Amino acid sequence: MDWKLIDAVAELAVEAGNAILEIYNSDDLGVSQKTDGSPLTAADMAAHRLLVAGLQALEPDTPVLSEESAAVGAEVRNLWQRYWLVDPLDGTAEFVNKNGEFTVNVALIENHRPIMGVVHTPVQGVTYLGSASLGAYRRDDQGQQAIKARSVASVVDVNQPLVLMVSRRHGDTEVAQLVEKINRQLGGCSVKNVGSSLKICMIAEGHADLYPRLAPTCEWDTAAAQAVLEAAGGAIVDLDFRLLSYNSKADLLNPFFYAIGDTGFDWPGLIN
Repeated sequence: MDWKLIDAVAELAVEAGNAILEIYNSDDLGVSQKTDGSPLTAADMAAHRLLVAGLQALEPDTPVLSEESAAVGAEVRNLWQRYWLVDPLDGTAEFVNKNGEFTVNVALIENHRPIMGVVHTPVQGVTYLGSASLGAYRRDDQGQQAIKARSVASVVDVNQPLVLMVSRRHGDTEVAQLVEKINRQLGGCSVKNVGSSLKICMIAEGHADLYPRLAPTCEWDTAAAQAVLEAAGGAIVDLDFRLLSYNSKADLLNPFFYAIGDTGFDWPGLIN
């Protein structure tokens, strides 16, 4: 992995973000519904078209799978060793509600693992980048700085609460029970509700510690942020604490998972 490629992808993500903002700031978001009842906007499709064309120009021989692409069967996907996985607008409901918590997600998958990820937040003007070989970074109009997930000890030792990220739309009783365990065993837990893959990026940046996702997601929802988080020293694991993998089954649904910042901490002992 080199800077030339990740910079080119970051530029594409920013360009897609600008296209999204044009519609976000207009009077007509072009909202419709997909067959599953989830919202689709003109911004989703504008970003999709821009990203697919841009990634195909960067690497003509690498397939591009976007959330808004036509369905690609497993018999075709199983032949892919390397491909782009894209969510043109992650957090469409947040976009429609105009709270700013939506992202552009682009990941490069190789041998079932996200080896590079770019997450751009159009409203905040922040881009997160990560790859195993280059590390993890936060880029904005002030420049670029390396980011790193924090340890649980660094929080507990200064009598601060752990920060647990929760989706704005998928809270549940299991999360409430987890908060009680953390309060009881580690002395405190603060809960933050945030939309889209920003939750995972906040862990990568060292501003949060754990994101339990105990509701359905798809592979394009997590891949880019997973690459950033892993490059920052964290991980996304399933309920058996195995790393999430991609394009390894018939469907594109993720298992329920935990995004964690401190991979050396005994999360199974706390959670189970």
